[in-house]
Amino acid sequence: MVTPDLASEEDIAKLIIPDDLPDGQPTLTAYIEAKVYDGEGHVIQYRRQPMRSPTQWLLALMAIPILQTFQGPSTYQAVSFLVNVLGLPSQQSTYSPSTYCCNGANILWDFSIQLGSGNQAFSPTLNSLAAPIANGSGAGQLSYGSVSVTYSGTTIYTYQTVINYSSTTINVTEIGLMGTIYIQFQNTNNAYQNTTYTYLLTYDTFSPAITLPPGAIATFKVVLTFSG
Repeated sequence: MVTPDLASEEDIAKLIIPDDLPDGQPTLTAYIEAKVYDGEGHVIQYRRQPMRSPTQWLLALMAIPILQTFQGPSTYQAVSFLVNVLGLPSQQSTYSPSTYCCNGANILWDFSIQLGSGNQAFSPTLNSLAAPIANGSGAGQLSYGSVSVTYSGTTIYTYQTVINYSSTTINVTEIGLMGTIYIQFQNTNNAYQNTTYTYLLTYDTFSPAITLPPGAIATFKVVLTFSG
């Protein structure tokens, strides 16, 4: 049996910023979708709901296009929110260039989805799920496929497929969009080096749980749309 959508398009449109603002337009709208298939490929559960819990890590990343990543043309230091909120270094490159060369660093990020079997109160500072479900085929584990991230205009789609290879039913009660930041910089040997930082960007729960019986395949999708 396929369950109906839990949220209408109108609900999603009002997700982050209420419609009583002067222009009535949110700057971030987001939703989560889950589909569970049995061993024969039939959809046995479907859920779609608003994503309601962005953490401070996501909000900090959203600020980068506005505030940039450095203070100014003559101040090669990261802006304060990158240091104070994300915990990134104020200056990453350790190479001392000659008069005719300059050093620098690049900041990149990627997304993945983490599933869990616990529950916890939301806080903007959360950085992990209550009970993350490990990748594997044993009891209480799910086999995670490769994550897929696509972009269309100002919308980011993140997809994750999991399979329950165990002999017991697994209930998914929490979901988080994970972000990994990569800083590529010149080290003291003038060679590029990478450091990585991982954050929980969103945290939401499923009630009732998304149920995966033995042999079931499930796809989870988190969609973020930015505007303004």
